[in-house]
Amino acid sequence: MIDAGPVAAAALVTRTGGVPLAPAGVSWPRCASCQGPMQFLAQVALDDLGDGVGGRGVLALFACENDPGMCDDWDPDSGGNQALLFPAEGLGPLPQPEGGVDEALLVLGAVRAVRLVRVDEPDYDQGGQEWAAKNDDPASSVLGQLGGSPAWLQGDETPSCPSCACPMPLIVQLEEGPDHHTAMNFGGGGCAYAFACEPCGHAKFLWQC
Repeated sequence: MIDAGPVAAAALVTRTGGVPLAPAGVSWPRCASCQGPMQFLAQVALDDLGDGVGGRGVLALFACENDPGMCDDWDPDSGGNQALLFPAEGLGPLPQPEGGVDEALLVLGAVRAVRLVRVDEPDYDQGGQEWAAKNDDPASSVLGQLGGSPAWLQGDETPSCPSCACPMPLIVQLEEGPDHHTAMNFGGGGCAYAFACEPCGHAKFLWQC
């Protein structure tokens, strides 16, 4: 996933930042610990996984930034983050919660499109470094990877589906972003990992640093 520059805030594409798209009637997710609304981080158009199956909808990722470090937003089961699967049809901008919440706590400071490139190197870190060197781009232009195997910074934390108990496939691994003023917060130099069991409709999100 390569940084492709600005894109419309409500574009139905894989992107970081902007406005989450969701079906009508969905409420903005709130943190289970502090009860505050979470920050929207990224959206993945699942068709971009490229397995020939179309109409798979989107995965939306949220994490609590109301009191960083206090709501266990790195844990997949603490309630400090949410990964939500939505169908492809009937999506629209998710209304922000009422009550005068600071927009900086709800959305990132920049919206970045994603350009997908295929790299033959199986090692995620090595592949990103080689791509950046070959294309004379900074390594920070690599925003992550779609699918494949997670490149864990710590131990393997692949979650199991709460319905079928099968290990969830990786949907996306995310870097914090190239600009620290508008970056996602994964503990300072960390990576986030989102998994989903699409048949069961469950998704999980966590980060490590």
